[in-house]
Amino acid sequence: MIEKQSFTINQPTRIRFGAGAIADLASMVRELGGSKVFMTVDPGLKAAGLLDTITAPLAQAKIDYTIYDRVDPEPGLKLADEAAKLAKKAKADCVIGVGGGSAMDIAKAVSILLTNGGKAEDYLGLGKIKKPGLPKIMVPTTAGTGAEVSFTAVFINEKTKSKGGMNGDPLYPEAAVLDPALTLSLPPHVTAATGMDAFTHALESYVSVQAHAVSEMYSLEAIALISDNLGKAYAHGGNLEARAAMLLGSLLAGKALATAGVGLVHAMAYPLGGMFGVPHGLANAVLLPYVMDYNLLGAPEKFAQVAEIMGQQVEELSLREAAMGAVEAVIRLNEDVGIPATLSELDLPKDRIPEMADVALTVTRPVENNPRRPTRDDIIKVYGKAFAGWWE
Repeated sequence: MIEKQSFTINQPTRIRFGAGAIADLASMVRELGGSKVFMTVDPGLKAAGLLDTITAPLAQAKIDYTIYDRVDPEPGLKLADEAAKLAKKAKADCVIGVGGGSAMDIAKAVSILLTNGGKAEDYLGLGKIKKPGLPKIMVPTTAGTGAEVSFTAVFINEKTKSKGGMNGDPLYPEAAVLDPALTLSLPPHVTAATGMDAFTHALESYVSVQAHAVSEMYSLEAIALISDNLGKAYAHGGNLEARAAMLLGSLLAGKALATAGVGLVHAMAYPLGGMFGVPHGLANAVLLPYVMDYNLLGAPEKFAQVAEIMGQQVEELSLREAAMGAVEAVIRLNEDVGIPATLSELDLPKDRIPEMADVALTVTRPVENNPRRPTRDDIIKVYGKAFAGWWE
């Protein structure tokens, strides 16, 4: 079927990967013409003892830097606007995002706002960014979002209480530093939620109707790396080999989602974050097996392949039974790393399901990417099952 595929790939980010790679941060800033850095960081980095490790190369190279650490787990548009004002005041000519997806998304937005003007709200949607941003470097300290290689920055719109993204090629970072040593101090629950976020990116990009030969290559390798190593990283955070594999898996999943997109899990997770503040990775993880079960009809061959990659015995099974093995494998992986089995365990109001379904349907691109086209009633049923659990 390759002869029937048509796709465009633009992934310009220069990637520096390896333990100790953070030592090259200053030289990468110089190569991009930077001399005054504005750095957005997760507030927990200082407590974890990582901030000095990250800023040391800049200090040694006598590169001025300003730290912005007022980053929320689910950032609103106002944070992006606030950070951009501070970066402009600091006369920044390079932006660095350090941490999880929130810190990196704010850095991306700052980069764009300083060259395009206006407010973050002006750029929600696709193709609204007209000018390149300031040079930007991403330094992920979790293995989850893949934001270091994507053209999206996601925020909560405080006016509508919904999540939405800026999308456009100018948001691709010019460079990224992936140092697995920076992820060693992640606590188990963060390792689990961010790791399942990356797995969701890999899985949804693989079954997306926009998937193609290149994105599938990234997706499948990411599925293998994450499913084989998340439990190890969760069980022993100091396992550098597992941490490196997770960071690489997250990177590959990010590359896959950047070209093939994500699906219904993300659309249904957005209202959990926008309406109730549920962390994005956790929302994805809880919803994933329920949405997979709903999607089996749309891509049974692909789900069967995922099951085999995850170690399920699929020989002599029907295609449907083999595909269901992928759902069972994800349920077990969630259990292994302490992910709640139902939305009820997140203390969410079940009577808001219809409203959540309405919001999910507004997340149009993931809904359109999904291998099974959902109706409002379908989404309500999937939410209902995710509240009740498998055995109700």
